Amino acid sequence: MKRVFPVILLTAFALTLAAPLAHAENGKKRKKSAQTAAPEKRKAASRQARTPVPVKAVARDGEAEARLIDIYKLIGQARTRDALAKAEGLVKDHPNFQLAQLVYGDLLAAQIRPVRMVGDVPDTTARAAGPALAELRDESLLRLKALRDRPAPGTIPSQFLALSAANKHAIAVDASKSRLYLFENTSTGMKLLADYYVSVGKLGIEKKVEGDLRTPLGVYFITSNLNPKSLKDFYGSGALPVNYPNQLDIKRGKTGGGIWLHGTPPAQYSRAPLATDGCVVIANPDLERIIGTVAIRTTPVVIAQNLTWVAPQTVKADSKPFEDALKGWHAAKSSGDLARTTSWYAPDFTSNGKTLAQWTPTLRSEIDKLAGRAVQLKDVSYLRWTDTADTMVVTFAELAQGAKTGRIKRQYWSRQGSQWKIFYEGIIG
Repeated sequence: MKRVFPVILLTAFALTLAAPLAHAENGKKRKKSAQTAAPEKRKAASRQARTPVPVKAVARDGEAEARLIDIYKLIGQARTRDALAKAEGLVKDHPNFQLAQLVYGDLLAAQIRPVRMVGDVPDTTARAAGPALAELRDESLLRLKALRDRPAPGTIPSQFLALSAANKHAIAVDASKSRLYLFENTSTGMKLLADYYVSVGKLGIEKKVEGDLRTPLGVYFITSNLNPKSLKDFYGSGALPVNYPNQLDIKRGKTGGGIWLHGTPPAQYSRAPLATDGCVVIANPDLERIIGTVAIRTTPVVIAQNLTWVAPQTVKADSKPFEDALKGWHAAKSSGDLARTTSWYAPDFTSNGKTLAQWTPTLRSEIDKLAGRAVQLKDVSYLRWTDTADTMVVTFAELAQGAKTGRIKRQYWSRQGSQWKIFYEGIIG
């Protein structure tokens, strides 16, 4: 509790005071019983052996927020006593959940006077708390906004045009709502498994240069799973780095790195909406669910200012022109015609530092190795990113017809007028 903001300490005074008193009383009881326990030593030991040792409950993902929302609902129903009881239980189970502490303090205050807003404390206390109180109010509003503005059942973010069976899960972040959505890619389509409150960069979004304290926007992939034992407590239960800067970022001259999805330090259940150096930060129980669910390299992570939710059938219709372009490139490469194949590549194409002219011998070598066999594409996925330009991020396994193994490739396509062109291609596995 040492790092809890002053306003939280004030409003949760009853809770923090009660805990030491309870421990002291328990200590007195233990001392007294010890003086009279000798004659019953063997019987007590026998009883203890038969009595199950209570196990501390493990925090589940989304559980603390769900309990907080229930408290908000009770407040809305004017059932403040019920809300107070639930708030007391919540802060007991999660003493580092600062927003819950604030709500608990408000409910205590409501027993003797009207409460006007979240964090209704005297003006002198509010000034002493500085931006901390405002941040907690913002967090509260964003959690409630996410509850009200739920995506329509069955809809998906517009970026997810096509995911292959290799993409078993996907993640989307809506920065405007401080919300992360976790999906499962099933045989019948994408299924929303869970959604969580998150924090982003101190200066917001659209990262451009190293150290700008902003979270990048775009289509990324989880590249690794960092062992929490190798990390400082600051990162909580672990970290999942993403591949910022991606090839579109590099093309646009963006710099920096080290963008992770990671947890929170022990003293904080969650952080303010705008609180990171550019990473996406999430409560540890929620992160643990994600780490235990997603796979590295194959899990896409879309980070958008605002997610647009659409029906899956709409996505399929929108992807038709690009599917035709991808089929055209596939047919050209299968034909063995180098000139026809290179016509699908943009003049500003690059591949690991090589220009189109420098990379063309690599393409020629690939076509020669086919020896007249067609190209097979397996596990094709493509995600769309649209801002000032229209971009497709395409991943697939490429192998010669009849072969059992091949290489995993990733292409970046851009729409130039009515045509789609490849501006990057590389092997990722």
